[in-house]
Amino acid sequence: MQLFDWIILIVTLLFIVIYGAWKTKGSKNVEDFILGSNETPWHIVGLSVMATQASAITFLSTPGQAYHDGMGFVQFYFGLPIAMVVICVTFIPLYHKYKVYTAYEYLEERFDLKTRSLAAILFLFQRGLGTGLTIYAPAIILSAILGWNLTYMNIIIGVLVIIYTFSGGTKAVNVTQKQQMFVIMSGMLITFFLILHYLPNDMTFTSALHIAGANDKMDIVNFSLDPEEKYTFWSGITGGFFLALAYFGTDQSQVGRYLSGKSVRESQMGLIMNGLLKVPMQFFILLTGVMVFVFFQFNPVPLNFNPNNKAMIEKSAYKGEYNALEKKLDDLSEDKKVINLLYIDQLNQDYDNPILRKELVALSNKEKDLRDRAKEIILKADSNSETNDKDYVFFHFILNYLPKGLIGLLLAVIISAAMSSTASGLNALASTTAIDIYKRNLKEEKSERHYLYATKFFTLLWGVIAILFACIGTLFENLIQLVNIIGSIFYGTVLGIFLVGFYLKNVQSKAIFYSAVVSQITIFIIYYYAIYIFPSGEEKLGYLWLNFIGAMLTIVISLLLQWTIFRKQRAITA
Repeated sequence: MQLFDWIILIVTLLFIVIYGAWKTKGSKNVEDFILGSNETPWHIVGLSVMATQASAITFLSTPGQAYHDGMGFVQFYFGLPIAMVVICVTFIPLYHKYKVYTAYEYLEERFDLKTRSLAAILFLFQRGLGTGLTIYAPAIILSAILGWNLTYMNIIIGVLVIIYTFSGGTKAVNVTQKQQMFVIMSGMLITFFLILHYLPNDMTFTSALHIAGANDKMDIVNFSLDPEEKYTFWSGITGGFFLALAYFGTDQSQVGRYLSGKSVRESQMGLIMNGLLKVPMQFFILLTGVMVFVFFQFNPVPLNFNPNNKAMIEKSAYKGEYNALEKKLDDLSEDKKVINLLYIDQLNQDYDNPILRKELVALSNKEKDLRDRAKEIILKADSNSETNDKDYVFFHFILNYLPKGLIGLLLAVIISAAMSSTASGLNALASTTAIDIYKRNLKEEKSERHYLYATKFFTLLWGVIAILFACIGTLFENLIQLVNIIGSIFYGTVLGIFLVGFYLKNVQSKAIFYSAVVSQITIFIIYYYAIYIFPSGEEKLGYLWLNFIGAMLTIVISLLLQWTIFRKQRAITA
């Protein structure tokens, strides 16, 4: 980090915070603060929806995911465009019809207060955890690589977000996310083309894709029916569809973005924009990670990208053993570079040499073996160490290979992404707490200004809670997976409640409430026994299926309970 990098980073972040607070100060009532006075045009709705989902975890973890496992993660998003259409046709018109501040208000109109409260509490629990993670993810990477204090980083990011979210509510979230998306996509595009520029001079983009393909990084679609496979076409089009339907249709952090639209049509156009652009955006971010992999076929690569592990090993009794592996990796990297250059030369002559391709695969397998052995040494030195380094890959490239100024820009990208998703989370948590819990359970009537101040207070409170969650967090296998796992555990049940409300008019409040409780408990049990207790890669069920199972359980059980209630009522009347 040079002086110019610090200037770029600080100026970018301060501009976003000050602009957001200045542009949106002075909310007069709750409608202003939560719905932004319904003045948001469709393109800002679309950008805000995209920025809310595109957290710092997206830009840290996704390239690392692609570096290790290839492009297959893009299948996770295959169900998203279909979900956008369903939400536009069903969810948005109903939300606008009932003039709700939050998604959960609809549930009381359709069922009763306890169903509304249950859905709101499930949302508050999972979104509270998720918002803490959106702060924690960039903080832990920045602290590890730059040597910054983790607790201070959590507090700085959290406080920056609280300032403008507390000041302007939904309007502040929307206007700042426009700036944040510009910073984010500019930084990623510049980085992508710089990676291509850094590749050997006689290497084309097509040749780079060939090298990635030879190493199984370009397997985009997997039609396997094996439920143990995490990412397949079928899990993406079903589990991914239900997750997207729940997230964009029932999660207040997203619902709040398009409820602020000028009209039903503006809200729908914003979501359709997200449906059209989201999969290409994720594809591009994954492709950037694959290009980082290709780049490291010609450049030195560490045994483990997490610098904490290297520092810890240097002070341990296993230093010599680890250094011996590093020497082997250095020798292997030289062999890898030579074989890759020969392979490119053959490709330039329009010949995809199968012998060289096999040699590339063999060298990659040897490198993987060295990495696995390094992880064993790290665990011997400290059994509590996090050996998975996917979240550090992209950051390692940024700090070691980008020119001055761009490091600051990419750090601004990561922190901006954290701020955008955290701001939406805080705004949604405060809105839900104020409207669905506090206001709904007050016995006496209060003024609009009272509820405005209450919503601002809950914004501040949830901001503090999110920072505390971030400060006590622990690094999981891969942060982007952790966020999606937390969502998958809760979203299916909540989505099932809404789907019953929208489409099954004969199911009443008692049946849906108890079916949701049973469904959620069942999902906890399934997650524990099929996923949690197994080491990574050995799970008996891909976590995406939890969304589908949770929604289906809620629907089926509610129908059975309603049928039972109906039969009892008939028996009594008879």
